[in-house]
Amino acid sequence: MNYDHAFHAGNFADVLKHACLCLCLVHLAKKDKPFLVLDTHGGQGRFDLAGPQAQRTQEAAAGIGRLLAHPGPCPESLAPYLKAVRALGGTGTGLRAYPGSPLLARTLMRAQDRLVVAELHPVHARALAALLGRHPRTRIEPRDGYAVLKALLPPPERRGLVLIDPPFEQRDEFQAMARALKGALRRWASGTYLVWYPLKEEAAVAAFLADLAPTLPCPALVATLRVRPVTAGERLAGTGLMILNPPHGLATALPSLLPWLAETLGEGGAGSWSLESLAPAAAAPRGDAPA
Repeated sequence: MNYDHAFHAGNFADVLKHACLCLCLVHLAKKDKPFLVLDTHGGQGRFDLAGPQAQRTQEAAAGIGRLLAHPGPCPESLAPYLKAVRALGGTGTGLRAYPGSPLLARTLMRAQDRLVVAELHPVHARALAALLGRHPRTRIEPRDGYAVLKALLPPPERRGLVLIDPPFEQRDEFQAMARALKGALRRWASGTYLVWYPLKEEAAVAAFLADLAPTLPCPALVATLRVRPVTAGERLAGTGLMILNPPHGLATALPSLLPWLAETLGEGGAGSWSLESLAPAAAAPRGDAPA
């Protein structure tokens, strides 16, 4: 698949991924010691929701837009994410822009924390540099994210988070991601990793998880969110997120956050979710959103 994010910014997959990212960053900031955030596929950093790509798909309206317009209270675990999105993309009358993961991360990080963002696409790398390049303790790497991952781990801070969020433009992306992740964990097994993937080819996802599970040196959760039944070849209907070394706040939030998101963002009552542990001794709940 070709996941040009300008068409999909703020959709249900971003909601899950970025809500989890924000919770992880809030957890890391509880200690005074600095930390690193390494984003391997940073994109352009901010997306115009009034632009032709976003307007063509209207995915933001069915994702972040639905959360911001929700008539009742949202789960408390969404508060850091929603506050940041409103601050970075709001105009007073609505949401004009959607912040990508590098901008969200930098906003929730402190002056002493370090952000490294890799982006291979030259146009997007220049956009990132214009958006964030002058911020202290922020570095934009205009090269392959997996190479940056190999070069920079373990970080001198010994604390932090790695976000692996490729565009899935290559047919062997799952295999490349698994290789990069295994190498990163050999060098730095104590970091928190968020690994995003689309639920388009169930067999490829199953093979990816089966390949990683026996080698993982740390606790891992696998969260999925579907807004409609996944059908091969159709538009994105489901998203997966693997969290390695999940912080306590995220691990305790997901069993209630996932069903709420499935019910709120699902189409016609067809939303569903799952939460599983790759650790052999643990079992986690799963279920469908109420109709």
